[in-house]
Amino acid sequence: MVVVIACAIALVGVKIFGISPYAVLSGSMKPTYHVGSLIYVTKVDTDDLKVGDPITYVIDGGTVVTHRIVEVIPDYGENGERGFKTKGDANKTEDGTPVHENNVIGKPIFSIPLLGFVAFFIQNPPGNFLAIGFCVVIAILTIASGFETGAAAAATTAAAVAEAAENAEAADADRNEEKNDPPPEDTQNTVE
Repeated sequence: MVVVIACAIALVGVKIFGISPYAVLSGSMKPTYHVGSLIYVTKVDTDDLKVGDPITYVIDGGTVVTHRIVEVIPDYGENGERGFKTKGDANKTEDGTPVHENNVIGKPIFSIPLLGFVAFFIQNPPGNFLAIGFCVVIAILTIASGFETGAAAAATTAAAVAEAAENAEAADADRNEEKNDPPPEDTQNTVE
């Protein structure tokens, strides 16, 4: 159960803090980010980006890429927006088209090796079906164990109440017997 919660936090819970996880699917950023790593990206002001910074951005078709800035282009857009020439650490050449600042998602702040494989698996069939099924089974088991615990507690409470009632009845019966018994003869207080 702890592992499930830790994975949920690592894969989804970080979004609460404005951090988005992405699985690394190619080796273009080796040795910085290995295939199967999960990188955590935070939004950044593109004015703060400089040569040498890794950035995560969207290219045509919605593909997400993380490469390193090799050149900042100050007036790349029609309205003076910035652009960035990028290159993967393991690639020999720069990427063909500069990245417009509007396409920048953010900057990677850390990564966890191998967790990207898990993320990629549960985001695509059949992994997502298995993950949903696993969550349903965990939920059912948790609820069922709650019922068992509740039933056991109720049974224990009922037994304690019944025992207390029996003890009270026995005590009442003893008191009633004492009231109905004739007083003992007083043999010590005799007058001679």
